[in-house]
Amino acid sequence: MRIYGDTRSGNCYKLQLLLSLLGKTCEWIDVDIMKGETRAPSFLEKTPNGKIPLLELDDGRVLSESNAIMHYLASNTPLIPSSPYSFSQLLQWQFFEQYSHEPYIAVARYINVYLGLPEDRKAEYESKQAGGYRALAVMEHQLKTTPFLLGDTLTLADISLFAYTHVAHEGGFDLSAYPAIRNWISLVKDQKGFIPMNA
Repeated sequence: MRIYGDTRSGNCYKLQLLLSLLGKTCEWIDVDIMKGETRAPSFLEKTPNGKIPLLELDDGRVLSESNAIMHYLASNTPLIPSSPYSFSQLLQWQFFEQYSHEPYIAVARYINVYLGLPEDRKAEYESKQAGGYRALAVMEHQLKTTPFLLGDTLTLADISLFAYTHVAHEGGFDLSAYPAIRNWISLVKDQKGFIPMNA
């Protein structure tokens, strides 16, 4: 198996972190989105959507979308709950991450880290702040009740949301008012096999 990705990307980091926590290895192929490498014909042949991360199996089949790839890699592990309700809760948090969290926190970080916060994107950057803080408030509410998003143990839900939350400050978000999130970040970092982003 090989993964095409960018080590600065939270969506790609999810997979690096997951593999490390599982004690698995996978060939990593760096893709530079800023150089347009995801739009190259050879890459588009693999995935017409032209996005990373991309998992390519030994038989040539491919999977895109970070959370879908995570489910494949973590199949039959404790990181995916077995009960239908808990499994649905996991999906609930992953959909939340993609629709209510990533469009604000990850996009603000992209404008700042990847683009250098250019003048013509500052209004967009600032417009992302309110939505990002709403997402953080939802997480804080849950993490005041349980140490991890689904309860007492780490699941894919935590890995999905950890990726961009722990670097939210790079998108202008101040986590000082979110003690439960900060505690959760520490708990994730304490997991055996944890690796930091850009390792």
